[in-house]
Amino acid sequence: MTLDDIVNLVDSFGGTVAQQPREGDGTPELAWGDVFFYYSPDGTIPSTTQPFATIVTKNYPGDELSQLNRPDAFRVNVVAGKQEFERILGLPPREAAHATQADADDVMAAHPHYGTAGWLSVVNPSSQTETQLKDLLESAFEVAKSRYERRRD
Repeated sequence: MTLDDIVNLVDSFGGTVAQQPREGDGTPELAWGDVFFYYSPDGTIPSTTQPFATIVTKNYPGDELSQLNRPDAFRVNVVAGKQEFERILGLPPREAAHATQADADDVMAAHPHYGTAGWLSVVNPSSQTETQLKDLLESAFEVAKSRYERRRD
């Protein structure tokens, strides 16, 4: 899967906004090239909601474990929730966060920093994780949509 494949997949869910920071848009330079996915049917970037998934394209300070300084490397991060996290990795988030390989390509792992909060990640997703990643993205989207609708009511 390419970065564009993932952006197009999430866009197909409807009601999503993919924030893609770039030079000149007022976002910090560090975020340029990354993607942040929100459920927002009005098309605006929410100011009080975290994204339900992200794609990072480079190492951030203190987050070098995934070795994203390689050409064309990226990591997809998805909020899975504690139950789904444990179902996939076989350990609760607090235990798995330090027991998985966040640096291996095409392997589902605990997010290097947010794994304890139920976030999963995969570096350079491909055939081994494609179906699982698609399911996770759709599930995270549905949860974000439900939260949005509850807050709106």
